[in-house]
Amino acid sequence: MRRFAKAKPMSKPKAAARKLKVVRPSREEAEAAIKTLLKWAGDDPSREGLRDTPARVARAYEDWFSGYDEDPEEYLKRTFEEVEGYDDMIVLKDIRFESHCEHHLAPIIGKVHIGYLPNNKVVGISKLARVVDVFARRLQVQETMNAQIADCIQRVLEPKGVAVVIEATHQCMTTRGVHKPGVTMVTSTVHGAFRTNATTRREFLAVIGNPASSASG
Repeated sequence: MRRFAKAKPMSKPKAAARKLKVVRPSREEAEAAIKTLLKWAGDDPSREGLRDTPARVARAYEDWFSGYDEDPEEYLKRTFEEVEGYDDMIVLKDIRFESHCEHHLAPIIGKVHIGYLPNNKVVGISKLARVVDVFARRLQVQETMNAQIADCIQRVLEPKGVAVVIEATHQCMTTRGVHKPGVTMVTSTVHGAFRTNATTRREFLAVIGNPASSASG
């Protein structure tokens, strides 16, 4: 399944990072909720194999959803300007990520490709991967994650353009419902030169190994 969606110009409200005000329950409350789900599934949470499961699941949630405690913009604020006037495309591809669908809490596993045209400053490539991790470790749909990554890079680095493509498999589709394994969903968000210049888009798609695709509109 292939889905290419070009982003609309960012409005000021959407440009701000999503900040949710949530009162978190205690660890004890979280573990009690997990015990309830185990009972609802039809098992006994007091049996030996499940006795420590609520605590393990709570710790796993802390890892899987650690993105709520991080600000992705912080990773992009340290930039380098001594690049000898380099202003051509920079691409970081095949950034693996693991996320979770907000509809079923099922895993989303895939890779992100990022390209940008620097405007007198560049950022360390590991920071781009960090930005992907922050957004991936939140509940969402792929389209939202795609737009958030691109918008964040465009907003902080202010490059001449940004392109982000995500390819992922969704376990909510492969392990439940229609049970269709082997299906990959592809989304894209482009800003600036990648949006206005078809040649730039084609070059980026060729670099990430997808020359036959087009994000033009």
